[in-house]
Amino acid sequence: MNAWQGAGLVGAMNRVYWGDNLDILRGLADESVPLVYIDPPFNTGHAQSRTQLATVRSDEGDRTGFQGARYRSIVIGQQSFADAFDDYLQFLEPRLREVYRVLAPNGSLYLHLDYREVHYAKVLLDQIFGRASFINEIIWAYDYGGRSRRRWPAKHDNILFYVKDPSNYVFNADNLDRIPYMAPGLVSPEKAARGKLPTDTWWHTIVSPTGHEKTGYPTQKPLGILTRIVQASSNPGDLVVDFFAGSGTTGEAAGRLGRPFLLVDNNPTAIQVMATRFANWDVEFLDANGTPLDATASIA
Repeated sequence: MNAWQGAGLVGAMNRVYWGDNLDILRGLADESVPLVYIDPPFNTGHAQSRTQLATVRSDEGDRTGFQGARYRSIVIGQQSFADAFDDYLQFLEPRLREVYRVLAPNGSLYLHLDYREVHYAKVLLDQIFGRASFINEIIWAYDYGGRSRRRWPAKHDNILFYVKDPSNYVFNADNLDRIPYMAPGLVSPEKAARGKLPTDTWWHTIVSPTGHEKTGYPTQKPLGILTRIVQASSNPGDLVVDFFAGSGTTGEAAGRLGRPFLLVDNNPTAIQVMATRFANWDVEFLDANGTPLDATASIA
């Protein structure tokens, strides 16, 4: 039996909790979680939202399609969450201290932020984990969306990688996906065909608004990014925890790779999105007290 299976609130293979993530974290046993990935709100100062549209053919429509056909847009739904905190670090600190407590002796944390808060968060993590436990700052670069004409357009996120023990942690380099050489002519044909290991700069598209991955949830992260993290820093059977779960991408990456997962979010919309995403999976939905939840119903 894995250590986490007797850890208070945790007891099933895959679980999604609706509630305050700090309460859920406090219910986990010490040193019971091999991998934590979190993508907390970036503290942008405004609400994050995504509007879902459908189009119908109309001569008086607001869009032009193939061969000049006109279409009218219909709003079929909108999802949003607040992304503003008066004291962002005061919000994060107790949660990050709980992460340190619950991480297994060889466990890892990936904290996904952007340029607004990442430097403050790194100083905080250095205090909690120790500077020697900082392994990488990963830059996830993408090329999508608007472009400011007043500054260099911001087209990357920052992911801080910390470990509980810098002399003993999981990193499965041989299991990672490989990427093409930028100058394949400078290496042997064998090396060029095999590709190279990723660096700390990851070029990967965002989730396309019209792609098959999309759930409609604001700030949904690509499956490819989470797959790489789970492959690198956990082994089959290891519990993967994400307590700002959003659309549930971490859970899907973990499940596809044979890792059980525990996801937490306090946004009813996130819970309903995950219920749809995991409709055909063996996943239990519960509230913060451990009471089973009908996540497909409207959650007040």
